Order: sequence, then structure tokens, then C-alpha cells
Amino acid sequence: MLKDEVKKAVEVMRAGGVILYPTDTVWGIGCDATNAEAVKRIYEIKRRDDSKAMICLVDSEARLSRYVRHVADVTWDMIELSTKPLTIIFDGVTGLAPNLVAEDGSVGMRVTREEFSKELCFRMEKPVVSTSANISGEATPRNFSEISDEIRNAVDYVVNYSRQGKEKHKPSSIIKMSESGEFTIIRE
Repeated sequence: MLKDEVKKAVEVMRAGGVILYPTDTVWGIGCDATNAEAVKRIYEIKRRDDSKAMICLVDSEARLSRYVRHVADVTWDMIELSTKPLTIIFDGVTGLAPNLVAEDGSVGMRVTREEFSKELCFRMEKPVVSTSANISGEATPRNFSEISDEIRNAVDYVVNYSRQGKEKHKPSSIIKMSESGEFTIIRE
């Protein structure tokens, strides 16, 4: 079932569509992170100002290095040693949709280890947008059952995998990393 769901979700995203899918944290609204029109649709679905950046998931450190110009050595250790999902805000990103990049040129990216989202990013062969499945300003749903019908109906495809889980998932930790390796904790 996982492989079939990944295949369908990738087909939708490659055609410019938006999906609702399970991640290593909360359920996310996602699309091809290199497709500006698809990114724009997510901002519209969330009713979110496009000056508020969204994060991307990647399947590996190798994929991360294709989209970030310089990754400080300490970053690899932080990714490897983190005991919970860790989103890192990087400067100097390249190859992503311009409306995904913050005004200061940064983007939050996370290497996912969760089975579905990792396979999704691997098969997509590029970063996938991951933003919480809620209208901007509303509470973040912590499992599928808490996602509003408005969000479910606004996307092009809702992944069937892992919908039954009742575990209350939490957002990732977030740090901002400079090219020199200095970092600031944004959210623990």
C-alpha cells in the first residue's frame, strides 16, 4: 500500500498538484518545491501571506546538499545526532520555487526519516513542501482526524496511508544555521 500511495502522490505533484500526506511530524500539505504555481496554491489553501516561508522535506543529506550552496560541517552532526525531527533554516538555497524562499534568501529544510515521507521525497527526486495541514492562524492538527474538511477538499490528493493513527504528533525543532556554523534555536 505504501508504494502505491507514494506513486499516486508523486504523479499528482509532478503534474503540478497539491497533496495532503503524513510526515515525520504532523500531517502536511505538500507539492513539488520547485514549482512556483503549486507553491502559490498552498499559500492560497492555507490563506497564508507568501512572505511567511514554508519548509521542505528531503530524503537524504545528499539531496539537501544539492539545494543548499554551503552546509557547515556541524550541520551534518546535528542532523545525524538529533533524536527528533529537526528543521534547519539555511541561507543560500538554490533551485527552489522563488515564492518558497523567504525575503532574506533562506529556506527551512528537513531530512525526513519517517517511512512514507522519506519514500515520497526519494521517488519525487526533489524537495517536497511540507506545511501543517491547517488554515493559517488555526491550531495545527496533530493527527489526520483533526484536519478540517476545508483542507481535505482543497488539495488534489489525500494520501490513504497512515490515516488511522491517533498519536498526537508535534512539529519539529527549528534552528537557523549560518554558513559559518553558528546557529540559533528558533523552536525546541
